[in-house]
Amino acid sequence: MILGVALLIRLLVIALPPTLSDDAFRYLWDGRVAAAGWNPYREPPDSPRLAPLRDDLWRRLPHRAVPTVYPPLALSAFSIAARFPVPLPIWKLLATAADFGACALLLALARRTGLPEARVTWYAWNPLVVLEVAGMGHVDALGAAACIGAVLALSIVPRRPLAARTAWLAGTAAAAGILAKLAPLAALPMWARQSRRPWAFLLAALGLSGLALAPVIVSVGGLPPGLATYGVSWEFNGPLYEPLWRALELLGTGPAAHAVLDVAKARTGWWTFWNRFYPYAYPRFFAKLLLAGLALAAVAASFKERDPVTGTGRLFGRLMLTSATLYPWYLLWVLPFAALREERRWLLLAALAPLAYVPALFGVPLWPWVYLSIWAPFALYSLLGKRWSPS
Repeated sequence: MILGVALLIRLLVIALPPTLSDDAFRYLWDGRVAAAGWNPYREPPDSPRLAPLRDDLWRRLPHRAVPTVYPPLALSAFSIAARFPVPLPIWKLLATAADFGACALLLALARRTGLPEARVTWYAWNPLVVLEVAGMGHVDALGAAACIGAVLALSIVPRRPLAARTAWLAGTAAAAGILAKLAPLAALPMWARQSRRPWAFLLAALGLSGLALAPVIVSVGGLPPGLATYGVSWEFNGPLYEPLWRALELLGTGPAAHAVLDVAKARTGWWTFWNRFYPYAYPRFFAKLLLAGLALAAVAASFKERDPVTGTGRLFGRLMLTSATLYPWYLLWVLPFAALREERRWLLLAALAPLAYVPALFGVPLWPWVYLSIWAPFALYSLLGKRWSPS
């Protein structure tokens, strides 16, 4: 019944046009570029070399000056859909199939860990999940399904001769998650320890990921430029980021940093060296650096987690809170584990997250009222409610 209803409600909304997000159009463009033999990690949509590929899809693209940020597995799925005469419905079917697979894996995980199967409905029947995947076609469903598969493998307690095989299986699923979207990289230290065969797990996860990512790195000569642009420039609805950078701005950190750089230039005479730091000496970048430190602390703390379900949910939740960008569909990474543990503040956030569409739909600013409408109830529940119960 859980899976039947999950499939039905996804099929009911799969025909919706992606009006709340234009990401699906970018997926299909990147897939078209790859299918045509070009390198989407080097060639942004505005590249003159891609002019023969331009049509109505190109005109609907966001961020046409930025090359793709999506890893190879996601790009492969995009290119499959792009080869069909009707690529958008095909892509949404692929994403929905992955999401339905995530529901089935989550049900198996509930059975494996002895948790009530009814809790799976918090994810499988969640309106936000259905809307963002079957409705808007977000690629995060691929990564979320792979992560659930990894946690399911980690939750198996095999006999000793089969332990290495189980670690390999978990590592392969982790690699699939990384190659769909890079977020699961942060979970590798924790998962490696929980696998009971850390070297086998890491060899599978990092080996497969490295084989797929190495050609990308070589082709662009380092970090893909689209990914660098995303890390430095993207920001939207970050729960800690939004108030933090404003506080740093009120404290005058930008002018103070410029003054320090001026003194450093005057005393050392290294004008060219110090000038390269000025573009980063502003409150938003400082806030991202501080939150990056908190994210690293969250990864370090996760190493102590013994339970894969609780640990994965807690880690992904902390990473969400330290991110400068938190679109509603990013919650797909934490919601499967929040559902099994009945982590109600995250389930509440899933109900409030669609308010993030209000600024684009009605032309109102995100800060402060829309932001507070989303995050104030979450913060209040975090103070009063229980968090990540082990049962």
